[in-house]
Amino acid sequence: MTTTNKPSLDAYWMPFTANRQFKKAPRQFVRASGMHYWTDDGRQVLDGVAGLWCVNAGHARPKIVQAIAAQAQEMDYAPPFQMAHPKAFELAERVAALAPAGLNKVFFTNSGSESVETALKIALAYHRARGEGQRTRLIGRERGYHGVNFGGISVGGLVANRKAFGPLLGGVDHLRHTHDAARNVFSVGQPLHGAELADDLERLCALHDPSTIAAVIVEPVAGSTGVLVPPQGYLQRLREICTKHGILLIFDEVITGFGRTGNPFAAQTFGVTPDIITAAKGLTNGCVPMGAVMVRQDIHDAFMQGPEHLIEFFHGYTYSAHPLACAAGLATLDTYADEGLLTRAAELEAYFAQGVHSLKGAPHVIDVRNIGLVGGIELASREGAPGLRAFDVFLDCFANGLLVRTTGDTVALSPPLIIERSQIDQIIETLGAAIRRVA
Repeated sequence: MTTTNKPSLDAYWMPFTANRQFKKAPRQFVRASGMHYWTDDGRQVLDGVAGLWCVNAGHARPKIVQAIAAQAQEMDYAPPFQMAHPKAFELAERVAALAPAGLNKVFFTNSGSESVETALKIALAYHRARGEGQRTRLIGRERGYHGVNFGGISVGGLVANRKAFGPLLGGVDHLRHTHDAARNVFSVGQPLHGAELADDLERLCALHDPSTIAAVIVEPVAGSTGVLVPPQGYLQRLREICTKHGILLIFDEVITGFGRTGNPFAAQTFGVTPDIITAAKGLTNGCVPMGAVMVRQDIHDAFMQGPEHLIEFFHGYTYSAHPLACAAGLATLDTYADEGLLTRAAELEAYFAQGVHSLKGAPHVIDVRNIGLVGGIELASREGAPGLRAFDVFLDCFANGLLVRTTGDTVALSPPLIIERSQIDQIIETLGAAIRRVA
């Protein structure tokens, strides 16, 4: 389908986009179905990144589309403060049933960024409610991405996301990142080396006194920085240290949640249960903005004190548990269950790994990383132009019918979980050809 009445590109300030470059040569989608997008000039494009790490069940799935339409007709909005609607409770119950054992309380937000802010506030307020209000310090990790609100960029560790916005939150420190190119280059799945990097937390405990630290937040798999897979034993060691010192461990599973690593959550894939999990993206298959925070029963119960008519936690959003989002979430979980999608990445992992690692030896490829249905192909940077080689690969792929994502000089892949082996082959063939063409 070709759109003839095209709007001006001038008014829209695009997020995380090279706006001037884009508006000189726009790339626009007008339709999506299954594994594909269609552009405004009628080309079909294979979705290699599930939209933006979020369309895990593929595009325009009938059950989800119908649920959203029916909900909009039945009730478009219900206030979430001092009121509710049945689908909010139903979705919370369904999400809690998928979460690791014990994380049975669910707070709804509207995005991954809001989920992170909510988790950090829960952690701080939890310690205060327990009489340990001195626990105000938050620990993130270098190269971590936790959304774009002030809390998220403060605990995050991507320099470009932080440098323009002043001093950020006080009382924040960072662990070293886990990328060890010298020892772990071209690892298939979890790297062998680097568990000892978790001991950075002991060093920070010694520096700050562990009784001042409220929480540590990490992505089980660091996605937006270029797909950094945790070394074997690393997350287990973080869990041990947090438990030892009474520090809450938060897993940011906005990317890894809902099947990306072969289980509902990466915590289950890696066998490590945090105290709090943040999620979004795949919760509604990207159809309606929504996020969630899953917490332990005892964390929730610490707030349930004092007179019953008083608000226990002064936090929330106008659109928390929005009826359309809840309807989309329920239909999304039904679709995942009907088609076994939350474990499908485990079934395809070996084939996907073989594909992405076949790019070893291609020009400029200096590393390949993978877990589940996530892949990162790192390219050598051009002198004086970091990120440009991967961006040129992105443009070449788009011109040849494939959508990939780039972060720095890493090409990231995270296709919908409905992908077939032949489509994995297509991704690898198209991406490999683009890498070979780009100087």
